[in-house]
Amino acid sequence: MMKQLLDTFWMRLGIVLMLTATCTGLAIVRNWLWFPVGIVCLLVAIWHFYRIYMHNTRKITFLLDAIENDDPAIHFYEKVKDGESLQVNVMLNRIAKILYNVKIETAQREKYYELILDFVETGIVVLNGKGAVIQKNRKAMELLRLDVFTHIRQLSTVSEGLVDMLEKASPGDKLQANYSTERGTVSLSLRVSGIHIKDEEWRIIALNDINNELDEREIDSWIRLTRVLTHEIMNSISPITSLSETLLTLPAAHDEEMRQGLETIRTTGKGLTNFVMSYRRLTRLPSPEPSLFYIYPFLQRMIQLALHQYPEAKVSFDMHQVSDDLILYADESLLSQVVTNLLKNAIQAIGNKEGHIQLTAFRKDTKNIHLEISNDGPRISSEMAKQIFIPFFTTRENGSGIGLSLSKQIMRISGGTLSLRPYTKPDDWTTFVITIPLTV
Repeated sequence: MMKQLLDTFWMRLGIVLMLTATCTGLAIVRNWLWFPVGIVCLLVAIWHFYRIYMHNTRKITFLLDAIENDDPAIHFYEKVKDGESLQVNVMLNRIAKILYNVKIETAQREKYYELILDFVETGIVVLNGKGAVIQKNRKAMELLRLDVFTHIRQLSTVSEGLVDMLEKASPGDKLQANYSTERGTVSLSLRVSGIHIKDEEWRIIALNDINNELDEREIDSWIRLTRVLTHEIMNSISPITSLSETLLTLPAAHDEEMRQGLETIRTTGKGLTNFVMSYRRLTRLPSPEPSLFYIYPFLQRMIQLALHQYPEAKVSFDMHQVSDDLILYADESLLSQVVTNLLKNAIQAIGNKEGHIQLTAFRKDTKNIHLEISNDGPRISSEMAKQIFIPFFTTRENGSGIGLSLSKQIMRISGGTLSLRPYTKPDDWTTFVITIPLTV
């Protein structure tokens, strides 16, 4: 096809050159009779050559405009009425098809990379020199708590300090950002790198949630410590309990004073054994077995159970924003332990006074469901809030200190979170927020 086009081009150019030579020869021999005829033929040939050139140029321009505007319907007629092929049109259609296929392949490859980015557990944000967001992945949107992110200034709804930090960040910087949300304090680590594309420097920012990493390490440390302590304590208690029971069967144990001493040792040993066994629950939680269930009747059962356990409590319960059709996919048994413990803590915090407990459940985004348990009892101090999820920490005289740490561990193995919402207003209630993933 290209050979045919070149042959046509050289043929037309040859005609023009031949007429030019003929006119020159007529002028040299001064044949003024045929000279005007030659000039007219030369002008007609040049005009025809120019007209075809401009016509094809307009076609090429039209093709380029169509490709630039992503118009795949571009097509030139390849035959005229007499059946002669228009070779230029055939070539342009081939070029259009090749370029369109390249564009489709590029778009598919970009989509492929976007899908890969969405499965990465590190937030990725790409910014140009003007602060516009060129690319971002699902994890970045989740970490930044944004539904739409097209420019860096939109982060002002999250934190002004974060906006200033990202505007000043340069390739090679390693930064840390802290800001407060309704779910607590967020700590992000940021790594900045740069790349030159289209004569412009783009910044690639990698985001990681430090809080989750610290929580994971802290919980793992407590689990290992608890395993060691319970193992050592059980090794020390078991022989004492066993020996006291054996001594009680001997004839010498009929002495009343000795029997009372041995009974005290055995009872204390069993009490310590039960105490240690309760802490072992932190390290031996069963694997979640999620199933679908409606949250509204689930919360109703939890409220009835709390009222049954504390019939003397002067507490009123209210379910707010809980729709009848809201469905959870979680281990109902494990989640009931968490909710029961939070309701028990709320009732005990209110004490003998009249109070209110509010349960709220809603789907906040496309990934999680939030369950909030609030009470209007005494507030938790900032110092205490830092320790309430630590195993063995308790503010009650007879408390074991494993309730909240066990609940946090249950939510961890379930793929969710448990946190205390920070107070932002003088009249804020104490609110614990459970985040439950839609899928496990």
